[in-house]
Amino acid sequence: MKIGIDKIGFYTPHLYVDMNELANARGVEPEKFTVGIGQSQMAVTPITQDAVSLAANAALHIIDEEDKEKIDLVIFGTESGIDHSKSAAVYVHHLLGINPQARCIEAKQACYGATAAIQLAKGHIALHPESKVLVLGADIARYGLNTPGESTQGAGAVALLISAEPRILALEEKSAYFTADIMDFWRPIYSDIAFVDGKFSNEQYIWFFNKVWEQYQEKTDLTLNDINAICYHLPYTKMGLKALRTIIEQASEEQKEQLLSNYQISTAYNRNVGNIYTGALYLSLLSLLEQNKDLKDGSRIGLYSYGSGAVGEFFTGILQPNFKEHLNKEQHTSLFASRKQISIEAYEEIFEEELPTDGSTTELDITQDPAPICLAGISDNMRQYVNKLTK
Repeated sequence: MKIGIDKIGFYTPHLYVDMNELANARGVEPEKFTVGIGQSQMAVTPITQDAVSLAANAALHIIDEEDKEKIDLVIFGTESGIDHSKSAAVYVHHLLGINPQARCIEAKQACYGATAAIQLAKGHIALHPESKVLVLGADIARYGLNTPGESTQGAGAVALLISAEPRILALEEKSAYFTADIMDFWRPIYSDIAFVDGKFSNEQYIWFFNKVWEQYQEKTDLTLNDINAICYHLPYTKMGLKALRTIIEQASEEQKEQLLSNYQISTAYNRNVGNIYTGALYLSLLSLLEQNKDLKDGSRIGLYSYGSGAVGEFFTGILQPNFKEHLNKEQHTSLFASRKQISIEAYEEIFEEELPTDGSTTELDITQDPAPICLAGISDNMRQYVNKLTK
């Protein structure tokens, strides 16, 4: 029985800043952002969006009534959780009207959370082939204004429907994973801004990649020539390329060209969104599948997931017959086209906006947010969400 990705959804806020303008405002050469880290635009999150609403919007257009009845497990990978006790998955489960006879949990391990969710989903489907699992990866990356990490912020969500006999990507059985206790990136409970040792984190990202790639080859007897493309977790789009270059000489000349070309295609969406933490790898996969015109059914796709702190995993999947028919390229093209560029001043004002933390009631203006699902306010210490399609 095949198990894997049956549907993929994506959402990002309707606002963004141009990285050239951000560079000029910060007094640095634009090429440092556009070439050095490979980012063109950065999503900006209005106060009416959080991890819950982003994830719900990503899933909204991919699950139908039959899916809602068959989904009996929702796993939400995030490091932008809104509650220390209640999982973000429960909120999304309600907003989407999913079958109440379901389990809902939140998974946290930096940017690795959604990958952990997928692996748990595989096991669940193996035991319950008739079930479906909704995996969500949503985050808002924040490092602060005028900080070294500011240019690697972003926001967005990816929703993955995992099922038996998937129509997009069948996950192969074997994977390689590795954990080590390191402090390359973290966010204490008391802080809404992450702390990062950038140089160390980049080094560990690459070290973990080489470690799990070596383990994967030992487990499977496959080589780089057996893989048509590798998608990477992308905190910024140049990061994955640095890792790929450490193994590219293992491939034939023809395969080198294919891997490098596919890598660039896989970064298209991330380049214009920024870092979305748990969803970044799967946004890269979505970009590859929707933007590559030459990928064929049966191609093997490698996926490298890295979550600081740190956990790394390498696994693969096989593209299924007619997989392109089950993508939502037109919708995602429209989503990008409908976004609004804002000034650096407007971005800074939005960044500084905060929800009350003292239990006071607040009502937010959702009329300026075109998203179907929004955060409408807080009442009695409870977040209030609105699905405009059902209101």
